[in-house]
Amino acid sequence: MPAPRAISDPSSAAIRGAGNLRGIGWMFLTGLLFVVVTGIVRYLGTDLAAVQAAFLRYLFGLILILPVLFRQRGLAVVPRRYALHAMRGVVHGIAVMLWFFAMARIPIAEVTALGYTAPIFTTIGAALFLGETLRIRRIGAVLVAFGGAMIIVRPGFQEVSLGAIAQLSAAPMFAVSFVLAKKLTETETSSAIVAYLSVFVTLVLLPPALLVWRAPTWEELALLFLVAVFATLGHYTLTRAFQAAELAVTQPVAFLQLIWATLLGFYVFGEQPDVWTWIGGGLVVASATYIAYRQARAQRQARAENS
Repeated sequence: MPAPRAISDPSSAAIRGAGNLRGIGWMFLTGLLFVVVTGIVRYLGTDLAAVQAAFLRYLFGLILILPVLFRQRGLAVVPRRYALHAMRGVVHGIAVMLWFFAMARIPIAEVTALGYTAPIFTTIGAALFLGETLRIRRIGAVLVAFGGAMIIVRPGFQEVSLGAIAQLSAAPMFAVSFVLAKKLTETETSSAIVAYLSVFVTLVLLPPALLVWRAPTWEELALLFLVAVFATLGHYTLTRAFQAAELAVTQPVAFLQLIWATLLGFYVFGEQPDVWTWIGGGLVVASATYIAYRQARAQRQARAENS
């Protein structure tokens, strides 16, 4: 007769708890790094075309990561996946350009709140293209998040700015990029995925950047180099957070970025988000958090069934 299975394993619970604490710490740092990125881009303003600024940011990022990746042989990919890497580069490049455009034109808190709709579109994309189940609760969360976004921009009650339209357009594109990255993880290393994203986004943004090119000032070059440094560090700490803890643990911490972004906008740029931004942002954050929780729960159940 087999021995009964233990109800819980204290050692594994302790390890999981320590991992969650590390994940929370990494995600907290990630939020601060990305807020620094948004602040620098906001400070740059509209003098430099969004597509040129986005191109220079990724060019600097590529220069930063290529030596490390070549040393680690991180560029080894399955040849048949080049098309998928290129597709992701096109979508992500357009999304980054739209984000730069929005960041220079609408309050930081509004950009950040609308950016949190990306996980909602990711959920829809995963259901459509990766075959993941989209249950009624997740559908409800998606609808609530969409309602939150509409509260922020309030079409029909105020003029919807081009910046808000750009950010709402960027969110589903970032979601498509995330879904493609998830698909690529089936065969590619994380280093290769990061590297080829930088390569293809730089190539995609080069032609339109040349069309509007003007000689950037040394200050603009320095600021965009700092954007590349902080964004690259942010992606690294984000990866460490995901490696250390479950998404359901790290996702609520990620939404503290909305608080930091609001404080930055208020104290540095004199921006005062209205109550509707807070209400709409709260709905979007709550919906995305719920989706992350349901996803983590489904993954735990799947692991339990396979064990």
